[in-house]
Amino acid sequence: MSHEDTIHVYVSRFTSKEIIDALSIASAEQQSVFNSLFKRVSSLPYSILLDTSGSSKSEGRFNIMAFSPAAVVEAKGENVELLDVDSATRKPLTSKPFEAVEEHLHARVKFVEVHADFDTEHLPFIVGVAGMAGYDTGRFYETLPSLAKDDYITPDFTVGLYMRSLIEDTQSGYIYYCSVDNAPLSEIFFDSEDTGTSPDFRLTSRFESNLSQQDYEKCLDKILHYLRAGDCYQVNMAQRFSASFEGSIWQAYCELRHQNQAPFSAYFNLAQGCIASISPERFLRVRNGLVETKPIKGTRPRFKDTEKDLASATSLLNAEKDRAENLMIVDLLRNDISKHCKPHSVKVPALFALESYEAVHHLVSTVTGELNDGASPLELLASAFPGGSITGAPKIRAMEVIDELEPHRRNIYCGSVFYMGFREDMDSSICIRTVLAENNRLHCWAGGGIVLDSVPCEEYQETLDKVSKILPVLALLN
Repeated sequence: MSHEDTIHVYVSRFTSKEIIDALSIASAEQQSVFNSLFKRVSSLPYSILLDTSGSSKSEGRFNIMAFSPAAVVEAKGENVELLDVDSATRKPLTSKPFEAVEEHLHARVKFVEVHADFDTEHLPFIVGVAGMAGYDTGRFYETLPSLAKDDYITPDFTVGLYMRSLIEDTQSGYIYYCSVDNAPLSEIFFDSEDTGTSPDFRLTSRFESNLSQQDYEKCLDKILHYLRAGDCYQVNMAQRFSASFEGSIWQAYCELRHQNQAPFSAYFNLAQGCIASISPERFLRVRNGLVETKPIKGTRPRFKDTEKDLASATSLLNAEKDRAENLMIVDLLRNDISKHCKPHSVKVPALFALESYEAVHHLVSTVTGELNDGASPLELLASAFPGGSITGAPKIRAMEVIDELEPHRRNIYCGSVFYMGFREDMDSSICIRTVLAENNRLHCWAGGGIVLDSVPCEEYQETLDKVSKILPVLALLN
């Protein structure tokens, strides 16, 4: 691409009051102007919201929405396709998914000139690629068995090239509008109330798991056998909860984000379904060549009683099993990111830190490194995918055991929602605490890392603790 192909991006800055006045936002929605704007585009195909949910954990500061992509890379099974959104035409690709994004999407924004009357260097993304890579994207990069049932219509991988975005700086309160055509906000965010809205969300059946407690614990017994035989050191085992529903998934997401306040929340509206994630976990971030990953391993429930809650947190901090489990994954991730980081740059600045969320306490570590000169963040993401914190160690053998024991594939669960802007700034989540909606069915998962001294009944209870602010919340929405 020559510099004659430079893309000009125009950035405008607004206060919330300016947007309220310009777009006639109703008083009931003025407390969350950014989300009220996204609601107006949330039903458009491939609209995506990356949402800190009011949390400042993991340096949460910016909320990003993007919509109306110019092109999309989609993968399912063994097929990778490039979709031209305007013409609705599809072209089969021979590249693997992340490489296809690099070649066919990110390559289009190699040369960008930003036009603004203020500094934009602190802003993430602006224009670039964003979307999701489901757990089974790993099958494009590793040879794995195909025992678990794939009963999803949602693709394994969907990433768009977005030439228009809105970014909210929660520290300053400013909202930035970025676009290649500088179209007025009023043209983009027309009041969709005039076109009708979805009926209220409600479940039409109870959530049921694809494994009974007895079956789940039998699976853990098999994992413990593999651990004793030396096949693995740790395996992440999950169950899937499913229910029927009708109505607005956006409404359900808004309630989930309010109840959980997770810093890596996301909403992604696909042609085949919808993803609503309230994840607390970062996978990989790259900013100015600096790499960070923050694996979560170790969980305890929260309690309303202050003394019981403190005792639960203290128990986690002092638990040898959870610390050993966390350390295994830290070592795995150190190895994963070192493949694309400068020699001797990979460090562990924080080990076994406590992070407390609405439903659970977590043990979180931080691993950092410096990206190799010339390496792409997407290369780093592909080589480390899926995240070690939700597979086990060694990774490939753990994934083989997961496919053997879990009845269904994971799709978005334990995959990632991510963005990479034109400046190659990237951030990504691990999609735990995530709901997939398709064909009027909801799927939600919960799992945990199994090690030699795991107690099956306790591990089963931990999975229920992890969805204690999801399944009951959705059941109460009517």
